[in-house]
Amino acid sequence: MSDTDDARARLISNESTKLTATYVNGVAIAVLAIGGLAPLFSQDVSVPTTPNRPSLTPGISLLCLCVSSTLHWVARSLLRELR
Repeated sequence: MSDTDDARARLISNESTKLTATYVNGVAIAVLAIGGLAPLFSQDVSVPTTPNRPSLTPGISLLCLCVSSTLHWVARSLLRELR
C-alpha cells in the first residue's frame, strides 16, 4: 500500500473509533439520566413508601451511576486507540 492508502486507512480507523466512543458515551449519559437521576427527581411526587418497605430508588440510582461511569471509562479507553 502507498502512503496515501495508509493515511486513508488510519483516518477511517480513527473516525470509526471516535464514532464508537461517542455512541458508548451517549449510552452512558442515557443510563445516568433515565436510571440515575429521573427516579430521584420523580420520588418527590410519587406515593410515599411504607416504613416496613424502604425505597429501592437510591440503590438503583447508585447502580446506574456506576454503570454510567463504567461506560464512560470504556468510551475514553476506546479513544486511546487513536493513531
